[in-house]
Amino acid sequence: MVRWKSTIRELSAEARLHFYARSLSRRTGASAPHIGLYGACALIAVLVISTLSAHPF
Repeated sequence: MVRWKSTIRELSAEARLHFYARSLSRRTGASAPHIGLYGACALIAVLVISTLSAHPF
């Protein structure tokens, strides 16, 4: 009986670990487009600022 309970406990701990890993993977996948968007905005900002500083109005 004790062995059965420890086996169930190990299985539930493993299931929690897999669930946590999948949720991390989902969050990372969702943030990849955000990184691209922020990177593009930063590049545009750098281009605008450098253009204005080289040839001001």
